[in-house]
Amino acid sequence: MIQALVKPARQLLVIGGGFTGLRLAQAAQRSGMAVRLTSRQPRSSGDGLEWLPFNSSPDGASLPAPCALAGITDVVVCVPPDPDQGDPVLRLLGPSLQELPLQWLGYLSTTGVYGDTAGAWVDETAPTPARAGRSQARVAAEQAWLATGLPVQIFRLPAIYGPKRSPFAALQAGQSRLIHKPGQVFCRVHVDDIVGCLLHCLARPQQERPAVVNVTDNCPCPSSETLGYAAHLLGHKLPAMEHYAEIAGSMSPMARSFWSENRRVSNQLLTHQLGYELRYPNYREGYRACLVEELGGGQSRRSPGSTT
Repeated sequence: MIQALVKPARQLLVIGGGFTGLRLAQAAQRSGMAVRLTSRQPRSSGDGLEWLPFNSSPDGASLPAPCALAGITDVVVCVPPDPDQGDPVLRLLGPSLQELPLQWLGYLSTTGVYGDTAGAWVDETAPTPARAGRSQARVAAEQAWLATGLPVQIFRLPAIYGPKRSPFAALQAGQSRLIHKPGQVFCRVHVDDIVGCLLHCLARPQQERPAVVNVTDNCPCPSSETLGYAAHLLGHKLPAMEHYAEIAGSMSPMARSFWSENRRVSNQLLTHQLGYELRYPNYREGYRACLVEELGGGQSRRSPGSTT
């Protein structure tokens, strides 16, 4: 009887232990959760994180044993879909996930599903007329996950930045490009705000979790503006300005696709209805924190999951 009244500890599985997944796992661990996460390549477990295999490639597929998933209550999927074969996690682990007593499953998608809005604002109610193949695959993956009947919540992300994934190294190496396209803006989010949002939503009751949430900061702006601020922080000279109309023909198809879409993504649902307070509401605060950490100052005290 007493055991029945004791709620078991939440156990998190992060599928895709890359930049965002690892940062999430570390923060969840600091908050007291037991954490397992996956990697394409074999890794030894350490620092309290248990690594499991997940590789969906046809010539080297490897999956975690069913017993390795025992006790998992929450899942975050960070693995992108395959344009031809759909979502690999759903295809290969879907049946196993259906057997778990899941309380919450977060799927990381992209704001690219909104396509080009010519700079107009979009929120979670906007249509998803994605043109790029990778974004179309995301729309299909979102729909497939929502159709599973699992407690799924979709998180749509813009460009992600954070320590070691900021403009500073490229500026110092002379590899940055200052490109101007009139009227063009981009949205972005610090990785720690993705982490903070996920942990915030995981802790909410299921009836208070909207099916789709945009996770972005308050400051859509041109990439030239963010690069200029990064150069200012470093005291570094900016590269020469390039005009998009003059260089578009020499860009890769991926780069042209990136520049062909212009939208402002609203975070009002996240910050108002869900009550999440952004740690880095604009790139200025985020870049300053990145620089401190990259220069060896340690992870910011504002990082999610900290007990201090």
